[in-house]
Amino acid sequence: MEHYLFYQSAYVRTQLLKSLDGIDEATALRIPQGFRNHILWHLGHVYTLNERFAFKNIGLPMHLPDGFLELFENGTSPLNEPVSLAFPSLEELKLLLREQPQRIQRILEDRLQESIVPPYTTSGGMRLGSVAEFLSLNLYHEGQHLTAIKLYKTLLAALPS
Repeated sequence: MEHYLFYQSAYVRTQLLKSLDGIDEATALRIPQGFRNHILWHLGHVYTLNERFAFKNIGLPMHLPDGFLELFENGTSPLNEPVSLAFPSLEELKLLLREQPQRIQRILEDRLQESIVPPYTTSGGMRLGSVAEFLSLNLYHEGQHLTAIKLYKTLLAALPS
């Protein structure tokens, strides 16, 4: 039987991808006034953090295209990134995001209770000590960025192109 974390992850990812309906490449690259990132950044950040939280702390390789850490890690922004790094296209990010949950499930479904030694403490002070705890936090994190994307869509639709 499928573990609820994988079911919920697939659901949240479906919602994230649905939120992109009606978004074209130009819109995905616009940064609303007062914000630091665009929709493409949010998508790449979700993908990158899911890779890191799923695989890095148990010593498994992450599936990250070149430049993703530099473009999408915590604290990065298109407003201050090196111009030598090109953002991936909207379609490339959609493809990566579509395949990621199934790959994570395939690799980690029998390792959910595996301990992280030493435990990891997030910047907000949350202690994560197992694979399942990392995947659970990913749900919250992805939901935050899904909300941001929906907000950006609303803000950008109200602005002239």
